[in-house]
Amino acid sequence: MQNNLFEKYQVAVNEEQQAQFEKYREMILEYNKIMDITNITEYDQMYIKHFIDSIYVDKTSIDFNSKKIIDIGTGGGFPGIPIKFIYTESKITLMDSLNKRIKFLQDVIEQMDLKDIEALHARAEELARDNDYREKYDIAISRAVAELRTLIEYSLGFVKVGGYFIAMKGPNFQEELDNATNSIKEMGGKLEKTITYSLPDDNGERSLLLIKKVKPTPPKYPRGQGKPRSKPL
Repeated sequence: MQNNLFEKYQVAVNEEQQAQFEKYREMILEYNKIMDITNITEYDQMYIKHFIDSIYVDKTSIDFNSKKIIDIGTGGGFPGIPIKFIYTESKITLMDSLNKRIKFLQDVIEQMDLKDIEALHARAEELARDNDYREKYDIAISRAVAELRTLIEYSLGFVKVGGYFIAMKGPNFQEELDNATNSIKEMGGKLEKTITYSLPDDNGERSLLLIKKVKPTPPKYPRGQGKPRSKPL
């Protein structure tokens, strides 16, 4: 059935990837009985709003293969795990501040025998100050529900100069983007482009905001004590 969905929406996946997505879906539903991973559980909706939407990051025209990627506020693993299924040579860090979600993701990684992917229980404002993670990634990406200027402060510290931060947003992002002008500049970024697209079967519009890292992030960022949320740049 999932094969028909991918074919219907012209998403290129092979048989192994189809099986991975279906196994992932089954694990989400099983864990969802004991913890809140997602309220989207209907078959088509999960494929469209979680899996296909995650794959649509390819609309940025970035080649994710062989890239080092961090998914910030990954939740149930979106978009990081679908990216890993498609771009098998990518090296991915899934990061979330909720430990029970990380335990779920670690189980997914183990049961599906995924390589070059880790799930970390951490806060972005702390991890981005760790020399093992700071400015070590080609791509940071986030579908987390937070204001754009907050996400930028959390995320750009992970990205090496020349890399990208991709914010996955809804269609009404312009006010957030206008408010984030200072944040982008302060964190060493430059807006490269925005892409708006429609999900299949009238499931709404989504947007990708592509921010290029053009200079190092100043050492004082990201700030701690919740300031990126309470007092955004």
